[in-house]
Amino acid sequence: MEMHDLVMDALRQMRCPPSGPEMQLHEMTAAALEACGLAAEHEARLGPGCRIDFLVGDIGIEVKKSRPQPAALRRQLARYAACGAIGELIVIAPRGVNLPPSIGGKRVTMLGLDRLWGISLP
Repeated sequence: MEMHDLVMDALRQMRCPPSGPEMQLHEMTAAALEACGLAAEHEARLGPGCRIDFLVGDIGIEVKKSRPQPAALRRQLARYAACGAIGELIVIAPRGVNLPPSIGGKRVTMLGLDRLWGISLP
C-alpha cells in the first residue's frame, strides 16, 4: 500500500468533535498516525519561518479547525510545496475549502472535518 493511502486511512479513523480547540485536533491527528504505526514529526520545520503541522515521510499534513481564507491557505501550501522535504500535502479542514489538486507540482488532498465527525464504522 502506498504511503499516501496509509496516512489517509489513519486520518479517516479519527472522530473529532465539531467544536474544541485546534490543538485537540493536533493531538488526535498524532494519536491516529501513531496508532497506525506511522512516525510523524509534529511542527516540522521545513525551512526558515516555514513549519508544517505534521510531516510523515515526505507527506506534509496541515490542520485547520476553523475555515481558512482560501487565498491565504493556497499561499501557505505553496510555501510548503516549495520545500524539498515535501512530496505531497494533505489538508484537514472544514468542508467547503476548495483547493486545486496540486500546488507547486505537489499533490494536494483535502480531508473535510465533517467526514471525521460521528461514529466510526468498520
